[in-house]
Amino acid sequence: MTILNLAAKRRTAAAGAPAAAKLFSARFFSGLILLLALLGVSCATVKKTQPSAAPPPELVLAPPEDYRITMAAVGDNLIHIELIDNARTEAEDVFDFDKYYTRIVPLIKNADIAFINQETMIAGVEFGYSGYPLFNGPKDIGKTILKSGFNVINHATNHTMDKGEEAVFEVMDFWDDQPLVAEKNALVLGINRSPQQRDNVERNIIEKNNIKIGFLAYTYGTNGIPLPKDKPFLVSLTDTALMKKEIDALRPLCDFLVVSMHWGNEYEYTPSNRQEELALFLAECGVDLVIGHHPHVLQPIRAIARENAPPMICFFSLGNFLSAQKEPQRILGGMMRVSIKKEAAPPYRVSIEDAELIPLVAHYENDHKNFSVYPLSDYTEKDAERHFLRQKNKFSGISYFHELLNDVFGQQLKPAPLNFTR
Repeated sequence: MTILNLAAKRRTAAAGAPAAAKLFSARFFSGLILLLALLGVSCATVKKTQPSAAPPPELVLAPPEDYRITMAAVGDNLIHIELIDNARTEAEDVFDFDKYYTRIVPLIKNADIAFINQETMIAGVEFGYSGYPLFNGPKDIGKTILKSGFNVINHATNHTMDKGEEAVFEVMDFWDDQPLVAEKNALVLGINRSPQQRDNVERNIIEKNNIKIGFLAYTYGTNGIPLPKDKPFLVSLTDTALMKKEIDALRPLCDFLVVSMHWGNEYEYTPSNRQEELALFLAECGVDLVIGHHPHVLQPIRAIARENAPPMICFFSLGNFLSAQKEPQRILGGMMRVSIKKEAAPPYRVSIEDAELIPLVAHYENDHKNFSVYPLSDYTEKDAERHFLRQKNKFSGISYFHELLNDVFGQQLKPAPLNFTR
């Protein structure tokens, strides 16, 4: 082969190389595209055959918890001179009243709201300490009341004017100096500095656990001692026109309305006609609960029907709480206990879930010593044997108290079956 032919052959081979490269490139990329396409189909197929993920569960909120409180109330804290004398300490004008309430404090402090009827004045030594018929005791009584767990104190009683108007103002000054009262964590009812203060019914609301409880208090009179002519507002007297005005003003501001009534005839177990009339009047005005006192003995509990509203519960008389009275029926008293519920969701209905009376015994021994209030359930025959009145053969033992309870209340210490909703 000649040099020319060899060169020509090389030129021909060189000319064919690009064509071959192009063919290889085209085939390579076609195969790659096909492979990617197959892979894409395969992935899509896998995706379609996988089970779809379950949707997240819907968030269901639990209903809000309803609000609940318990309320306790006791009757007449009737401080006779014997109770004052037995509370004296070695220090001048310092008294220990705490010991009288020790056995009852757990029941008081177990309640969110605890009411006491402070029957007698506690204006202090400046007005002289005295018992029946014109009472006045040390201010230490008030300190013990608060320390024991009471946070609603009634002063609208027939003994409020026993030491005159200055003593009433002294008592108001004392309460205003107590931090619990000043901070609105305790209420004082039934005595007023001015007509403006009496008209300000909003001050009579105490709130616990998101439930607003409104209070009003009235007394039938002040034992014939007139109110000052220029201060008819000083003590809240029973006057149905004024009562309706105050109830109408307070009712929209609270969830539950309580009225304290100092009423009835002393030492009678049955409500008087006037008590019955006033109870119906209060029910018609929209009151939810009545706490009664003054007769110094127990009286029945009733559920009083109302039109277009649940019944009103009326404790006609809780009897004496603490006293030195000398008849056995007057040493048996009671503690009201009421459970109240408010719904946490609209329409925020309020209901009484339960209401009952816990019997109490005011104990004291010979020479009017060792005063103490017991729950009847804790009072033993041995305790009863030591009671001053048992020593005088005025009652036979604990069975006497149970028989008396049966006479007043029958077989249960509750009103009619409760199913009340406001």
